[in-house]
Amino acid sequence: MASKVRRLRVIDYETTGVPEDAGAEVIELAYVDVDPDALTVTGRWQSFAKPVGPIPPQVKAVHHILEEDVAEAPPIQELWPLLFQGCGPQDILVAHNASFEQHFHKGDGRAWIDTYKCALVVWPDAPAHSNQVLRYWLNLDRVTGFDRVAAMPPHRALPDAYVTAHALIQLLHAITIDDMLRISAEPALLRRIGFGKHKGLLFSEAQADYLRWIVDKAEFDADVMATARYWLDRGNS
Repeated sequence: MASKVRRLRVIDYETTGVPEDAGAEVIELAYVDVDPDALTVTGRWQSFAKPVGPIPPQVKAVHHILEEDVAEAPPIQELWPLLFQGCGPQDILVAHNASFEQHFHKGDGRAWIDTYKCALVVWPDAPAHSNQVLRYWLNLDRVTGFDRVAAMPPHRALPDAYVTAHALIQLLHAITIDDMLRISAEPALLRRIGFGKHKGLLFSEAQADYLRWIVDKAEFDADVMATARYWLDRGNS
């Protein structure tokens, strides 16, 4: 598959809520294209989208998009074709925590790379794996070709897609596109426990009985369950 890829299209949305919220809508969307051979950014696009419902104040506090910003924007149905303009069926979509973007649009059958899942595997010692933490942990601002202005402000669609695109380029120095597709198709291998009495503990340091409790409880998401099973299989004691 990798030999046929003409572009890697990094996508990012800002929304009125998370997928679990009833009626969450995309209100800003953007892409940044990466040439998989030259490992350079080759194009970018951004647009606001007019929502049907309100923008909650707690969401505005993240991305600072107001009703007046989107009042004259097209509805999202008119923008999906522009998001995928020039993107062939063999090209690959990329997002940081891709399940979020996939909730709002599946990508018309195109393959996806999840840079969050790939970063967990390639850089397990990073202090965290959000795209902004990776930006500074990888010193992307000092990489030739990185435009700090284009990366600002954070928590907006085009700057976040730009940062993710440069994290993707660093990943491509470490693993292949096929590796990324394989990792992205599997549950994320988490580094630390994010809940309960052992919150913050490395999964690799957790006792087998606690990992078995996680697996048997079957109330956690697929990433947590898969990580617990992984370390159980590795013989945590």
